Amino acid sequence: MNKLVLAVLDGLNYEVAAQCMGYCQALCEAGKGRLYQVQCALPSLSRPLYACLLSGKLPVESGIVCNATVKRLEVPTIFSLCQAQGKVTAASAYHWISELCNHAPYDPITDRIVHDMHKPINHGIFYMWDDYADECVINDAEMLRRAYQPDLLYFHPMNIDDCGHHYGFDSMEYRNQARKVDVLISRFIDTWLNEGYQVIITSDHGMNNDKSHGGTLAIERQVPFFTFGDAFTLKENLSLKQTEICGLCANILGLTHNLPHPTDFLRK
Repeated sequence: MNKLVLAVLDGLNYEVAAQCMGYCQALCEAGKGRLYQVQCALPSLSRPLYACLLSGKLPVESGIVCNATVKRLEVPTIFSLCQAQGKVTAASAYHWISELCNHAPYDPITDRIVHDMHKPINHGIFYMWDDYADECVINDAEMLRRAYQPDLLYFHPMNIDDCGHHYGFDSMEYRNQARKVDVLISRFIDTWLNEGYQVIITSDHGMNNDKSHGGTLAIERQVPFFTFGDAFTLKENLSLKQTEICGLCANILGLTHNLPHPTDFLRK
């Protein structure tokens, strides 16, 4: 079955992705990918939505309802499904991902660098700083991919969200960070595709002009969902719920599961 790169660009609003991510849009214009709009679950906060993306559960179902909820998910995740079914996983991500999937609370000494096949995330590099450079996160992810050839590679840079919190949605800093991440990703997408990976690029939530998020505004809830790879259909205007992304990833990876998932995103 296919391998998968899943990128979650923290805090990236759909409109900003559509307007600022020129390389990803170039691939879409060339017929090599598609951009869809997804409405995030509520509350539009980071940790609850990481849990939603990884488990397919709404925050009110998973029990991860705010950023201060520090515990492992008590439901299956895309990582635990992979582990149970013999797949190799890797992640370069914010430390909350480690807490949700591997170990909580996060210990920066024992949990920052992980190589343990008994954990759902087998190979991990986890950081604690919102301003930890996106370039480092993406380079760390590619290092893990080259070293361990994971079936599932997850990476999660934070600087777009960090810029939004400092400068707000309608700011050049927020938009320019989205442009910068697009350039960073452009160095690797062709390699990933040529080496048999399908690629999904999405976000947890957007941003507002109060330099925050958490509510119901469209700019807080509308997020991008890019697909690249020959496993995906090239249909436009397909409907996708954020709770279906985990199930879609499981289908790409050939996993047995009972997660909610869309029926029309993958080629028959």
